[in-house]
Parts: sequence; C-alpha cells; structure tokens
Amino acid sequence: MGCVQPLVRYREIPMSSTSEKSSTSTSLLSAQTLVIVGIVWAVMALLFFLLFSVPLSQEGLPLWYSIGTLVFECGAYLGAALVCFRNWKSPHMASGRNVWLGIGLGMLFYFIGSVLFGIWELYFELDPDVSPADAFYLVSYVALIGGMVLAVTSKRLNLELWQWGLLAAIAAFGIAVAIWVAAPDSWRQQLGMAPAAPQEVVTGSAPDSTAAKGKAPALDNSAQSKAKGTAAAAAKPAPEEESAEVAKAPEWVTALDKQLSPYAYAINLFYIVGDVFLLIIATALLLAFWGGRFSQSWRMIAAATFSLYIADMYFKWRDTQAEGSYQSGSLLEVFFVFSGILFGIGAVLEHDISTRSRQSRRTRRSA
Repeated sequence: MGCVQPLVRYREIPMSSTSEKSSTSTSLLSAQTLVIVGIVWAVMALLFFLLFSVPLSQEGLPLWYSIGTLVFECGAYLGAALVCFRNWKSPHMASGRNVWLGIGLGMLFYFIGSVLFGIWELYFELDPDVSPADAFYLVSYVALIGGMVLAVTSKRLNLELWQWGLLAAIAAFGIAVAIWVAAPDSWRQQLGMAPAAPQEVVTGSAPDSTAAKGKAPALDNSAQSKAKGTAAAAAKPAPEEESAEVAKAPEWVTALDKQLSPYAYAINLFYIVGDVFLLIIATALLLAFWGGRFSQSWRMIAAATFSLYIADMYFKWRDTQAEGSYQSGSLLEVFFVFSGILFGIGAVLEHDISTRSRQSRRTRRSA
C-alpha cells in the first residue's frame, strides 16, 4: 500500500503570503509612516509657496501655480478626513468615536468646498463673493465645532487661575482681530484704523484770464472732451471682448452668483465668528490635555486650529483690502495646508496611542 502524502505543505503557502501582505499593509499605515508623509507634504507645500508665490509680472499668478496650491490643500484635507474616519470606525478611541466623526466630516466638507472653489476660480475664472463652495465650508465649520465641543465636554476642565487668564487673553486677542477684519470701512475710519477716503478738490480758474482768452477756453474744453472721449473709448473694452469674458462662465453660474451675492457679509461674519470660536475651543483643549497621555495628539489639533485661524483671517483681510479682486495663493495661505496636515497628524497620534494602550492592557491581563 502506498503512503499518502500530507497536504499540509500546500496549505502553508497562501497563509504565509497573506501574513506578508497584512504585515506590509500595516507597515504602510503605521503611525510613523503617516506622520512622515504628512511632514513631507507640508515641506513640499512650503517650498512651493516660497518659490512661486511672488508674481513675476503684473498679470498675476500663473494658472499652474493656482492648480498646485489647490492640489496641496485638497490633498491635505482629504488625507485628514480618511484618518479621522479610521478613528471613528475604531472602538478603542479614548476621546470617543463621535469626536472624530465630527472632525472627519469637517475635513471632508472642507475638501469638497475647496474643489468647488477651485472650479469657480480657475475653470470659470470668477471671483464671486459667495459660491456653492461656501455651503460646504459652512457645514465643515459646524462639524468641526461640534466635534471639538464633544472633546471638551468629554474631559472635565480643571484649569488653574493662570490657565483661565491665558484662555481669556487669547479669546480677547482673537475677537479683536476678528472685529478689525470684519469691521466696515466707515467704522475703521472712525476708529482710526483705516485712512480717510480721498476727497476731490475742485479748482476754479480766474475770471480775468477767461475774459482775456475769449473763446479759446471753449476750444480747449472741446479738445479736452474729445481727448477724454477718445481715451474712454480706448479704455472701454469692445463688445466682443465683453461677451467673450462673460462666455467663459455659463449663464446659470452667473445667475447663481447674483442670487448669492447679497448673503456675502453674513457668511463672512459667520466664518469670522466660527474662527474665533474654534480658537477658544482649541486653547481650552490644549490646556485641558496638557501633560496627559494624549497631549501630543491634541497639541496637533490645537496647532491645526491656530493655522486655520491665521490663514482664514489673512485671506479675509486681503480680500477686504483688495475690494474683492484678490487672487488666492499668497504665502500665508500655506497655513490652510498646514491646518489639514496637523488635523491628520493629530488623528494618527490619537489612534496610535489608543491602540497601544489597548494592547498593553491585553498583555497585562494575559500575564
């Protein structure tokens, strides 16, 4: 009778291959790897902004630069949304799953808003006061505030007197900057924060010189009016050029811009109030988690909120100074990219610390 060979050796091959795949996937998604990817993305974005944010001509920033800034910003917020949703799916998060659900939704809606803003600005070549991207930006602020409020309420704030004083000082500073950015020009002039509007000075000619020249001034005035008419005609674009400029955006886009433009001031005011509120919550979280086991992750979240505040306030200020003709892509707007990256790094550190603490508990129980 022949001996039957065991079939165990044939079953060992797929098991080893699956174990190798799982080990490589876990190594690619390890905390160290994800943090390094975030740091490299931030350094690349900073170098890109530093090298190309200054326009070389009066035409403004080139299209490829604006596309590059949009890619860096969208990539940062999309990556942050993915790692935040990973924390939401994990049942071992110390700060709670709903906290990371709110922050992840905020990152996702901010990503969608940035894509729509890029389409409106780069593809349609429009600079509207309000666009459909603002709807997603508003929802992202609500989700971020909700997630961070849950994080504050989950931990009791036992702050000392100097910590409350620091929180009050940062809140007062944020409110002051917000008022300076959001105040109308008339308020700034009354408070001395803006120069007064230039006044036109009308100078009249002496009657003797007019009488001496007779009809010569009339001829001069007619010549000046013809010259002004010629200059105005030369400065005014032709109807074909105007139609070409309008044709770059569809009619429904221009109609939507006209319908949304009356809500510009209210939406900008909501952004500024939301930035101040996020700044206060981030400071409270930073002080509450200071020195604890999860302090590293929430330091990153606080730094992300500070970066968002700096970038958003700078954007609002430049847009106000340029009277709506400001083109995005300045150097300080790199803080938008930093904000998304820091939110993602905070989520990665939170996941790593929570899973490691869970594994250490299991080893202690088994021992």
